Amino acid sequence: MRISIRPGTVALHAGLILGSVIMVGPFVWLVLAALKDLDEIYRVPPTWIPEQFHWDNFRKSLTALPSISFGRAYLNSGIISIGIVLGTLLTSSMAAYAFAKLRFAFRDVIFAAFLAVMMVPDIVTLIPKYLMIREFGWLDTRWALIVPGMLLNPFGVFLLRQFMLTVPRELEEAAIIDGANRWQIYWRVVLPQVGPALSALGILTFVGKWNEFFAPLIYLSNPRNFTVPLVLNLFRGQYVTDLPLMMAGTVIAFLPLLIVYIAGQKYIIEGITLTGIKG
Repeated sequence: MRISIRPGTVALHAGLILGSVIMVGPFVWLVLAALKDLDEIYRVPPTWIPEQFHWDNFRKSLTALPSISFGRAYLNSGIISIGIVLGTLLTSSMAAYAFAKLRFAFRDVIFAAFLAVMMVPDIVTLIPKYLMIREFGWLDTRWALIVPGMLLNPFGVFLLRQFMLTVPRELEEAAIIDGANRWQIYWRVVLPQVGPALSALGILTFVGKWNEFFAPLIYLSNPRNFTVPLVLNLFRGQYVTDLPLMMAGTVIAFLPLLIVYIAGQKYIIEGITLTGIKG
């Protein structure tokens, strides 16, 4: 039995393999650099495999900043990221349900204007948001990051709206016949149908907020409230020549993201690919 191999298929797979190597290469170098000593990491020409694996770099990175607890930074990032995820799923799904299933004046115009917010750079609204957060008394607290992050997510609203448009209207009509109100239809009928999109949005939001640096830098000043990106920035300032400790801290910082991505990769793909383009 002869197996025919098309040149196009070979080129496609070769391109995918090359792209995968390019994407994974920096992460591999990051992990290997975290296991080197100071002399080897600055060696020219550089070496990929460490001559001796310094596993204690990870332990040292956790205690390299005596005035700041890496564990507390983990806790802060976790509380802020999870809080934003839960709030985003609630507010975005409610707004998406309104835009997808309810009929009201200027609905499409309002939706287009809402999506236009994505075109506005964050730096443009920085000063107004800072003044509002200061008036609320939220400066140097987690609320300064959680509340704005959960209330405005145009991409999340768009993603869930497109998915909700694919939910058959017959399900809502059957619920109305059974006496369900709008809230019950949203919570018990529509929301369970958009599980893949909710999972994808939750994972993408968690990854984005865990890595966020600019907003915590602006609103947080007490080291006890610092998130993981801010702590890593202090590594660069205080240990500017000790790259192995910086790389070890970075590896520890992205481990939760790696776990979340591996666990939720299926839901990300399913949520994006199954999202309808109707409407």
